[in-house]
Amino acid sequence: MEHFNGRTTVIIVSIVNSLVLVVVGIAVGLYIWRRSIAKKRRGSNDAEKLVKILNDISLNFKYSTLEKATGGFDIANKLGQGGFGTVYKGILPDGREIAVKRLFSNKRHRAENFYNEVNIISSVEHKNLVRLLGCSCSGPESLLVYEFLPNTSLDRFIFDPNKGKALNWDKRYEIIVGTTAGLAYLHENSTIKIIHRDIKASNILLDSKLRAKIADFGLARSLQENQSHVSTAIAGTLGYMPPEYLVHGQLNEKVDVYSFGVLLLEIVTGRQNNRTETIEYSPECLDNLITITWKHFRLGTVEQLYDPNLLLHNHPNGNVKNEILRVVHIGLLCTQKIQSLRPTMSKALQMLTKKDDHLPAPTKPPFIDESMMKLADKCEDPCNPLKAGDSASIATISDGSFCPR
Repeated sequence: MEHFNGRTTVIIVSIVNSLVLVVVGIAVGLYIWRRSIAKKRRGSNDAEKLVKILNDISLNFKYSTLEKATGGFDIANKLGQGGFGTVYKGILPDGREIAVKRLFSNKRHRAENFYNEVNIISSVEHKNLVRLLGCSCSGPESLLVYEFLPNTSLDRFIFDPNKGKALNWDKRYEIIVGTTAGLAYLHENSTIKIIHRDIKASNILLDSKLRAKIADFGLARSLQENQSHVSTAIAGTLGYMPPEYLVHGQLNEKVDVYSFGVLLLEIVTGRQNNRTETIEYSPECLDNLITITWKHFRLGTVEQLYDPNLLLHNHPNGNVKNEILRVVHIGLLCTQKIQSLRPTMSKALQMLTKKDDHLPAPTKPPFIDESMMKLADKCEDPCNPLKAGDSASIATISDGSFCPR
């Protein structure tokens, strides 16, 4: 009898435990469902708020107008593809040339990203930021309308041996100073502090006079005055993100400073940080452009890395090599492992323009071991994972993946 009662007790306990698990599971499911509904409502409210704002300030284009302007989004008019959409050239009925960004149709994130980009770019104005002309948010898909810049993006020049000849050192220096001024404005002089989060050559557009304009604010985030950083899901392009952001997801202006430093080294060398054909980037060697430049800088041989398209042998300014070396020096200061040692963008601008000012010695850059990277679900938009060059990947990296060499 006692044996029977013992078995009955075990059965009852098992049933009770199972019921508890079911109830907890239902409760958790309800919680997640309610949160997702709330997020969708917020996205919907953002979109409705945006439509009202745009209608009030006459920035809302008809979808049919933009569809016709781009020839029905003809592939022949495609200018490029960014983090959240494809960009097409268009011509309005009045003859104005425009760039139309057609956002990827992910319903869950489209309204939020659309609102974020329009809200940020419409709140800033600077000669080195691409200008928003308006958008369409009432048609079957979301469209952003920007000023058309005929020389497309910087990457199409500096990474192309033939087109790169159009950008000698003087032109590249102007582009560097313009980009620095645009970033300094976003971080320190706009009404709200804005972190771009995806500074790279393909997001620096060039106007008819090859002047730089920062573009693609789909990943941008704003910081309040009392905020030193925000914690966020990791998003951006691998090779341009600093280790502390990859590891901890803490976002502040020093994330942009690091990306800018990588960009400086790419402009000087004509090489991508994640991709090259030199022996120093062989499969046996895990060094990237930053580490290789650091080594040459220490040895005094950094001139070996300069892009031949800088055309230095014909340059009338005998001091130009010192100017380029100073830019490399600033690039290494911006990519230091310890973020507090990286200069602010206004300080970087001062370093560039006041050429007699002393520069501190750069400390070792971080070494990012790509073999430690693994695919994971850590991304702000499932349809737009972290980007590594032209191939996409999502990375989670342990603290042990980073060490200076």
